[in-house]
Amino acid sequence: MSPVIPITSVASASGGCSDAPVLRERGQREVFCGLTGIIWLHRKIQDAFFLVVGSRTCAHLIQSAAGVMIFAEPRFATAIIDERDLAGLADVNEELDRVVTRLLTRRPEIKLLFLVGSCPSEVIKLDLSRAASRLSRHFSPEVRVLNYSGSGIETTFTQGEDACLAALVPSLPATSADAPPSLLVVGALADVVEDQFARLFEQLGLHGVRFLPPRHAHELPAVGPDTRFLLAQPFLADTARALEERGAQRLAAPFPLGAEGTSRWLQAATRAFGIADEVFERITAPGRARAAAALARHRLQLAGKRVFFFPDSQLEIPIARFLSRELDMQLTEVGSPYLHRQHLAEELALLPEGTTLSEGQHVEKQLDRCRAAQPDIVVCGLGLANPLEAEGFTTKWSIELVFTPIHGYDQAGDLAELFTRPLLRRTKLAA
Repeated sequence: MSPVIPITSVASASGGCSDAPVLRERGQREVFCGLTGIIWLHRKIQDAFFLVVGSRTCAHLIQSAAGVMIFAEPRFATAIIDERDLAGLADVNEELDRVVTRLLTRRPEIKLLFLVGSCPSEVIKLDLSRAASRLSRHFSPEVRVLNYSGSGIETTFTQGEDACLAALVPSLPATSADAPPSLLVVGALADVVEDQFARLFEQLGLHGVRFLPPRHAHELPAVGPDTRFLLAQPFLADTARALEERGAQRLAAPFPLGAEGTSRWLQAATRAFGIADEVFERITAPGRARAAAALARHRLQLAGKRVFFFPDSQLEIPIARFLSRELDMQLTEVGSPYLHRQHLAEELALLPEGTTLSEGQHVEKQLDRCRAAQPDIVVCGLGLANPLEAEGFTTKWSIELVFTPIHGYDQAGDLAELFTRPLLRRTKLAA
């Protein structure tokens, strides 16, 4: 790679909603917990296993979210905390050691084991960090054991991925003193999207780009002061902070959603590594053209439609930017569970001036504002979708935006279709 040169933000430094006031709300919340992230993470890291230390409710949640068949053998499970554990009649750590030993004996292909904390394990003050260290020493070097919290007491569901990746960062090898500058893409992406980005980076002249999380435990990327990283997801605050503590530097950019977001995200990397803008324009032109063609037919359905975002996934602001700028939709309110101004600075600058922004949740007040706004489509969690549909609103499940590959040029049309589909369904039902 070429030497790193400093760049300014690819988005405008001012304007849009950069300095817009944010309505901060605290009250009743409607969110899934961080355990939900296991559903896409266990598919991404192919030799990892996620062992939730929790209740039967935790087990039912994960199995329901994953749609696991009874004969399937997924790479996640729940070590049930039962009445004997809660009453202190059993040594929870001994029980956990026994479960892990049986699991690793039965599944020798596991190379990375995550002990995932839950609300019940945190309530009884079970120290999973110490348990992970103990088990890692015992099963090393064949298996590394790490832990993170998937509790939903104070977090939303996408923060499970953030906690998982942040737990991985201390295990990443250090770059050598004479290592050339390198680029790291941070955030779980569908394999097809990761492959597309890897090819694009190669064509742009950025060789050896690594991804976190990797597909296998032995492919952990090295990190050091010469590492530059791009966030692929807007909900990775703890992971970014952990990487920066290792000396890595974040490249400020919008997120790769839609043609514009993908272009600005890629260009943040190419400019940082001294690649000429002419090369960027030439290499990305086919992808931008494909995205534009795919979006054109969806714009016919979505232009002028009004959308309201309930806070759920932290994807709300980048997707609102995409809907507004590339599909001409109107934003009535954009709510997010947590608004990280530094990581979202480029996104906020691209939002229409005057957009109503909210952070946190007071669900009753937000429902009142939504009813008053009468939007054409509401983006919300599953717990609100059915009641709102019963009131006559058209809804889009926000969790579908996490489970569906939506990043990059070739997925721009798929992202738009997630919003045209419920509107077409409503039209057909009304006919």
